[in-house]
Amino acid sequence: MISTRACATLVMTAFAIPALADRASAIPDFSGTWGRNSFNFEVPRSGPGPIRNLRRLGKEGSQLVSGFGGGGDPVPLVGDYKSPILKPHAAEVVKRMGEMSASGHDIPDPSDQCAAYSPPFVLAMEQRVTVLQTSTEVTLYYSQDVQVRHIRLNAAHPAHVTPSPMGDSIGHYEGDTLVVDTVGIEVGPYTVVDRFGTPQSNAMHVAERYRLIGDSEARAAQARHEQIAGRTGGKEGNTSFVEGYPKGLQVHVTIDDPNTYTVPWSGDVTYRFTRAAFDERICADNASLGRQLGVEHPPTAATPDF
Repeated sequence: MISTRACATLVMTAFAIPALADRASAIPDFSGTWGRNSFNFEVPRSGPGPIRNLRRLGKEGSQLVSGFGGGGDPVPLVGDYKSPILKPHAAEVVKRMGEMSASGHDIPDPSDQCAAYSPPFVLAMEQRVTVLQTSTEVTLYYSQDVQVRHIRLNAAHPAHVTPSPMGDSIGHYEGDTLVVDTVGIEVGPYTVVDRFGTPQSNAMHVAERYRLIGDSEARAAQARHEQIAGRTGGKEGNTSFVEGYPKGLQVHVTIDDPNTYTVPWSGDVTYRFTRAAFDERICADNASLGRQLGVEHPPTAATPDF
């Protein structure tokens, strides 16, 4: 004979199992590889947004990045150092970096100096990301220079965070949205917020909200952004998308660094689904790094080692 307490337990379990199943089924599936054909953050629908390039196509002295087609973000990269979101010292840095780019020199950043793509730069620069989801972690693999981020789910930041290039990232699901909070980002010699060389401090706080959107919405968002930021890879782009795939992936990023900015600001990054092979590219010596080290070319051996 089953006791009254056992019956109650069975009844509670019967109701609990569907509830847990419903919760699991509600978790959005972001897995797969997502891509775009542009750099920089998209302008948000409202509120303070990212630094923009003062140089525009059609103005004297501006020219397209090699491989860009159509309109877009030209070289040199002259960030809007007069933006009200910048504190005075940050504005001075952005102005100096713009002058460097305008004189024909690369702005030192992680992509040309073989450094870690710390958040939020990784979001502004990378054009392809592979998302892996488990019950305890979401892992983001970015294609350029194989940058990796680990997001611990349903966890808390340590009381004392040890700074690291990617910072300490924790996440949780709010309905159809993955919410990620990152602190403890280590500032290195080439750590910057964006391609305009905007600096960041150890107080940097990055919040991201990942959600699936319709493919038509993703197409429209990418098209709008490419009118400002250009399209890498020419007309066809560097990343091909799966036609007919119904969903896109959009990340809404909010950046708060009281040592750099007067207010928090936001931007978006929109991806579409791709089955393109994941590139395992490694950062190698380049012209910028060579000039910094006082050499024009990587060293070569006069005789073979074997």
